[in-house]
Amino acid sequence: MPVAYEQHLVPVVFQPFAEDLAARAAELSPGRVLELAAGTGVLTSVLLSAAPSVELTATDLNEAMVTFGSARAPGAVWRQADAQRLPFPDGGFDLVVCQFGVMFFPDRVAAFREIRRVLAPGGRFLFNTWGPLATHSFEVALQAGLERAFPVDPPQFFPTFPHGYCDPAVVAADLAAAGFAVEDEQELTLQGRATSTADLATGYLTGTPVRAAVEERGGGPAVRATVIEEMAARLGPGPVTAPMTAYVFLAAL
Repeated sequence: MPVAYEQHLVPVVFQPFAEDLAARAAELSPGRVLELAAGTGVLTSVLLSAAPSVELTATDLNEAMVTFGSARAPGAVWRQADAQRLPFPDGGFDLVVCQFGVMFFPDRVAAFREIRRVLAPGGRFLFNTWGPLATHSFEVALQAGLERAFPVDPPQFFPTFPHGYCDPAVVAADLAAAGFAVEDEQELTLQGRATSTADLATGYLTGTPVRAAVEERGGGPAVRATVIEEMAARLGPGPVTAPMTAYVFLAAL
């Protein structure tokens, strides 16, 4: 999964938002930074370039991602870690950053409390979440392809998880419950650029948890062909440019 994710999805879907988030982080001039849900290290790499003097610790729950990311961004200290049970002392970081990871925390308030615990006085929490599925053109097309391939029981990973925490009021309430104050919240729409719709479909089908959902349903080459056909009908075969919307939050103690 990390290889397919990095090759087909990172440049198109995640790199544009990583550049935005890293620029925001650098403006805060932090000394010690903790990154959660770092994945293959796309934000890690950009942040190290944007703020080369930071002491950056990058973490992910998935050991395979940590292994991949540590090779991609060796300038950070990499640790496998659960955001709800962080293996760090109180007050150890000036800034915690997370790109498109909070949606996957089983107990978000508990995770936010852990983040608050490891922040030093005056520390901040900077992160982004995806907007509603309808605001992400690539994933609208993907979901349509999955529903065409599995009309009875289509995989619901994207509506449920990546786009399942898309109400800014709910996010703000969870932050407040954990003791944070929202300092800034912005809606941000960026353009994703894919050279090939088929490659993008491959990335989604093999580099995300949709892979397991498709395999559980007995999917094979015919499913991939159907998804590619539907995505190409909606987006074109490529190159294709499409909008993606996210929310960016800056929370303070």
